[in-house]
Amino acid sequence: MSLRYWYMLPVSILIATVAMASGVEGATFFSPLFMLALGLPPNIAIGTGLITEVFGFASGLYAYARKRFIDFRLGIMLLMVTIPMALLGTWVSGHVEPDILKATLGVGLFVVAASFLRTPEHEQIVLLDAAIRQEYGGEKAETCLVTADGEEIRYRVCNRVEGWIISGLGGLFIGMISTGLGELNGYFLLQRCRVPSKVSVATSVFVVAFTALVASVGHAVQFVQSDSTAMNTVLSLLIFTVPGVVIGGQLGSAVTSRIPQRTLERSMGVLFALVGALMLAGVVMRGGL
Repeated sequence: MSLRYWYMLPVSILIATVAMASGVEGATFFSPLFMLALGLPPNIAIGTGLITEVFGFASGLYAYARKRFIDFRLGIMLLMVTIPMALLGTWVSGHVEPDILKATLGVGLFVVAASFLRTPEHEQIVLLDAAIRQEYGGEKAETCLVTADGEEIRYRVCNRVEGWIISGLGGLFIGMISTGLGELNGYFLLQRCRVPSKVSVATSVFVVAFTALVASVGHAVQFVQSDSTAMNTVLSLLIFTVPGVVIGGQLGSAVTSRIPQRTLERSMGVLFALVGALMLAGVVMRGGL
């Protein structure tokens, strides 16, 4: 373990601040950065990004739990699929060619970019919430969450099988390329499952946090079983990225109040599309595809 990655502390603070403000998974930033800027092998970059992300998500998960926005029953239902699929993705990431993994991450970044560019406007989300209350609230509601502020949120979860399929695919992606689950969950829970937006976001954070935790453990086991050089590289990064994301996670809420959410989301969409293009271009130029 060395201090050669000291500059990742301020970089991690910046990344975590933007990630928390935009709601994107931190590893979506870290994994491409570790590959493109630091030249790390894909399996080390993805695993280290996931481990770092777990610490960043912890503060957000705690905040949503205190507000009582999380539907734990729905979250556990999704975790029954996402966790085994994430472990499968972790295994796959350690057994495929690096260029294939980079290309998969590049395509995944385009999916993330598209999800940001297609995010519903605030007015659309308000209309969706109103439609959910009218259609699935009242007597039809099977779930009633009482928030810390005393607000009652009533709804009925629909399209469960579709939810398992979509979230399972997201779990595979997060284990394999460190991203994708949060974006797929956001689409499913609000627009397909008809869960109110507050609960959708909080429950998605719960599912992503625990799925990322299990996937990161899987990657950590692979690091321990590999040569000491890989483990030293991972630890040399984590001693700076972990405190960075903890600090940045607290700063994210301040940024959210100062930058219009739609502007931030569109900016993230363009950024991830560019990074995805760079990842794919690098693989093509080396003749990896």
